[in-house]
Amino acid sequence: MAQLFEHSKKVIEAHLVGTSIRAISGSMIAYEGNVQFKTAGFGGGDGVLAGLKRRATGEKLSLMECNGHGRVFFAVNGQHVTVVDLADETLQVESQQLLAFAGNLRTDVRFAGVGSGAATGAGLFTTTVTGQGQVALLSAGGPLIHLEVSPQYPLVVDPDAFVAAHGNINHSFVTDVSWRSFVGQDAGEAFSLRWDGQGVVLIQPAER
Repeated sequence: MAQLFEHSKKVIEAHLVGTSIRAISGSMIAYEGNVQFKTAGFGGGDGVLAGLKRRATGEKLSLMECNGHGRVFFAVNGQHVTVVDLADETLQVESQQLLAFAGNLRTDVRFAGVGSGAATGAGLFTTTVTGQGQVALLSAGGPLIHLEVSPQYPLVVDPDAFVAAHGNINHSFVTDVSWRSFVGQDAGEAFSLRWDGQGVVLIQPAER
């Protein structure tokens, strides 16, 4: 299995030993060794149903596959990077914040719910990554912030700061709040994103 490492705060390094990884198209900044690159589709699986899902959610995830022997380095616009390990679980991730993934993983497109596009102008965590392996995530404004969710302490976050979530948790939209006017976002639909259950939510210290 290929391995992902945090080479620095803003660069991901992938080690390939006759293996392959998938990454966002255009994110490769350097490589060494015998490595080949090819288009790997748009995520969310193949076929007509996957295509319809992508259109409905505004999915714009364009992937490339890197395979061979060597090291490949990835970065996007100086954003911070974090590697998350998955052990036969599902990671829900905002598509714009997904950088690369390696291992026995599959992607899909999941509907976020009515009204999500009003805040971000795009699909909200429309991509899911499921299986065993590693996922590299991007965050603007600084490193990712890991917030625990428990049955006793549900979590409410700004949808524009949301990056990813995993665990036995569910989301809902709370639209009867006016808190966005206090953080400088007084346009569009005012709603927050609530998480209940047991798991972890990852947010970035900047809004999209």
